[in-house]
Amino acid sequence: CTQYHQNSSQLSGKPNTKTVKNQAGEYDGRVQVVDSQRVSVTQKWDVLDALELSKAGKSAKEIKEILEANKLNASIYITVNTLDYLRKGGRITPAVAILGGMMKIKPILQIQGEKLDTFSKTRTMSKATKIMMEAIKKDIDERLDPEGKGKNVHVCIAYTYDEQPALELKKELEAIYPDSTIICDPLSLSVSCHIGPHALAIAACKKII
Repeated sequence: CTQYHQNSSQLSGKPNTKTVKNQAGEYDGRVQVVDSQRVSVTQKWDVLDALELSKAGKSAKEIKEILEANKLNASIYITVNTLDYLRKGGRITPAVAILGGMMKIKPILQIQGEKLDTFSKTRTMSKATKIMMEAIKKDIDERLDPEGKGKNVHVCIAYTYDEQPALELKKELEAIYPDSTIICDPLSLSVSCHIGPHALAIAACKKII
């Protein structure tokens, strides 16, 4: 049985233990550790791509090399509906949370590779969604697929708690990117607990197959 494990070294310490064991020869090359520097829906596409590569006869080592060569060809933008959970997790101070709550600020965060940064902010989720759509289009046009205009990328949506806005966003993106199979998934609990309900994310990653 050939297996592989993927994660981001900046987001989890789990790959390190597996790497040490793998280098020690315990699994005799049957397990490959992929430091994908991806999370959520972009990481899901890595898994789906790995399955297709395996069906095509690629070895675990070859799959690892292909995925890692493509790992930075991805972008994620996420809008947080409330600052309470960022405050509880210590990611912002209580003063910032109170001020942001009074001003009804909706921060837009971006993940590029292993870095999580503030990208923009607005006061409504509809405006935040528009900003994210413009940002992901810019990334696709200028970095991820400048020649194909979206034909060579996977476009993705992720959400917490409320699926309906995500499904509405999916319809909009399907009209813009008809050649992309757009997945729409809830964010994992490990992420959701840090950002709270009604968060919405748009992501894109370059196709391998």
